[in-house]
Amino acid sequence: MSLPEGVSAADASRSARPFSRFEWMIAGRYLRSRRRDAGVSVIAGFSFVGIMLGVAALIIVMSVMNGFRGELLMRILGVNGHVILYPIDQPLTDYEQIAKRIEGVDGVQFVMPMVQGQVLAQGPNTGSTGALIRGVRLNDLKMLAPVSGNIKLGTLEGFDTGEGVAVGSRLASSLGLRLGDNITLISPDGDVTAFGTTPRVKAYPVSAIFEIGMSEYDAAYVYMPLSEAQLFFNQEDRVQSIEIFVDHPDQVASLQPKIEAAAGRPVYTVTWQNQNESFFSALNVERNVMFIILTLIVLVAALNIISGLFMLVKDKGRDIAILRTMGATKGAVMRVFLITGASIGFSGTLAGFVLGLLFCINIENIRQFFSWITGVVLFNPEFYFLSQLPAEVDPSEVILVVAMAIGLSFLATILPSWRASRLDPVEALRYE
Repeated sequence: MSLPEGVSAADASRSARPFSRFEWMIAGRYLRSRRRDAGVSVIAGFSFVGIMLGVAALIIVMSVMNGFRGELLMRILGVNGHVILYPIDQPLTDYEQIAKRIEGVDGVQFVMPMVQGQVLAQGPNTGSTGALIRGVRLNDLKMLAPVSGNIKLGTLEGFDTGEGVAVGSRLASSLGLRLGDNITLISPDGDVTAFGTTPRVKAYPVSAIFEIGMSEYDAAYVYMPLSEAQLFFNQEDRVQSIEIFVDHPDQVASLQPKIEAAAGRPVYTVTWQNQNESFFSALNVERNVMFIILTLIVLVAALNIISGLFMLVKDKGRDIAILRTMGATKGAVMRVFLITGASIGFSGTLAGFVLGLLFCINIENIRQFFSWITGVVLFNPEFYFLSQLPAEVDPSEVILVVAMAIGLSFLATILPSWRASRLDPVEALRYE
């Protein structure tokens, strides 16, 4: 090891402030790969790669989990009411008046009376499948942005006056339906005759095909004019429920008593939080568990830094002893090894941060690429509900991951650095 001409270790150590250029220079030399230090360099390389992959994996997984939750929340709340009102004593024959009163509640966006029921749907040429009929008014359907804003074929104009229906894209595909084709709907709650109840069968022209982007809805939902749904399900002049959409879904519990009071009759209400509580709780549990598991990757990489620095201290014992005899302080020696280990952690964290963000930005292209390479549909929409793989980067979570990785890397350097500063120069040079 050599210093600038005319400068001793004592002069460099005493005159310079902590973390001076002198200490950075020595730490930089220790980080450079040499044939004699190949083992130390390999461990440092593995530590760097481990921290990089750990940080990148944490950012990617947390962003994908956030994306899934955000997309599911947006699509579920965009199609289904935030509060659903049901009658208690009498059927909802006065739904028009109730809807107007509830719309006057501060914080309510719009109100949608509804008739719905399960049916068997058949296409013109192919087989049959189950479907959910939702009878709504045209103005209400236009307010449903996930549906009215994603009409792929056809139009909603004249929806209230005609007998046409709007079907999901996946349902249309499975039944071989095109615009203008008839979809046959079969309901078990049909007409009562002397021979019992006969199923109700009726064909409706497909006037619109929509694609919400959530496979569960695109494969099952059929929107029908409210008046036609009332006839089809024997619900003349009444509805089964009223769905209320509010401005702030997270604050729906505070609006629930006001909505019940505005109804002006005995009713009970259910919020979206009650209906989907177990689903979103499971998502949160899975997200937290994944965070803990992937943090172990960063922890293992930090332990590699410890082992690498201990080997470096043992290998550089002669150099440390010479620095100490030339006047370098214990603090200077400790800071040299702190810089060495922290540099590995910081550079690995920075590389993982960049890799994770690049992966999140291009995650859908990457998914399609690997699907094309393997010939297998990765994250099949039939099982994962969404037609695209979402990723939503939360800056606060990214900062937490980066801070955690840097913190663990720094903590991993303390013990080896302290051991280096405590090295006795006499013992280290005794057998040299």
